[in-house]
Amino acid sequence: MHELSRLLEAAGRGDFPAADGSVRLTVQPSPRDCGVIAFTAHSVVFADVDHEWLRGLLPADDLSAPLHPRFLRALEERTGRRVDNVDMLLTAGPLTGPPPLPLTELTDRGHPRVRRALRHRDDVRVWETDGGVVLLGRGVAGRWEVAGEVDPGHRGAGLGRLLALAGRHLLTAVDGAAHTLWAQVAPGNAASVRASLAAGFRPVGAEALLMQPERP
Repeated sequence: MHELSRLLEAAGRGDFPAADGSVRLTVQPSPRDCGVIAFTAHSVVFADVDHEWLRGLLPADDLSAPLHPRFLRALEERTGRRVDNVDMLLTAGPLTGPPPLPLTELTDRGHPRVRRALRHRDDVRVWETDGGVVLLGRGVAGRWEVAGEVDPGHRGAGLGRLLALAGRHLLTAVDGAAHTLWAQVAPGNAASVRASLAAGFRPVGAEALLMQPERP
């Protein structure tokens, strides 16, 4: 198991890395996954670049350095990738029983939401309901991730919370051995943050992923 996979698995159980102000450097867990994860006073940079070069850009006494725009820009230039966003990371455990709303699984791999998800995840499965979609897939270092999308005409009625909650139920059906579901939410998307918290997710850190250029 990759070092990042072990760290994320432990964090999902509530066993976080020591808050010692350190920055851990490791190779990428896959050609796709490259970026920075920050927990409380402990960051992880996973990138296939020279680690001595990385160390030279990260002052030992600056906890914000790994997610600072200056460092992320240097990492972009070095890797030829672009930062997708700096997201809040949240986790929740699986739930048993049926989801709290009717869902129909989408099998069309050409669906726009499916195509978008496949850029970031493996084993993607997508379900739709009236007014929205929810998906599960294996993202960074193989962790299970959930994402949802509410149609504009259905916002403000609590559907985002139900979709996030549904993800926890679907995880049990998809992988009965999984114990953690991860969500990435833009901090400025207050509605999604509130929906995730209301569905039982808790903030555990922040993340910036560097995406490969899209093929034409």
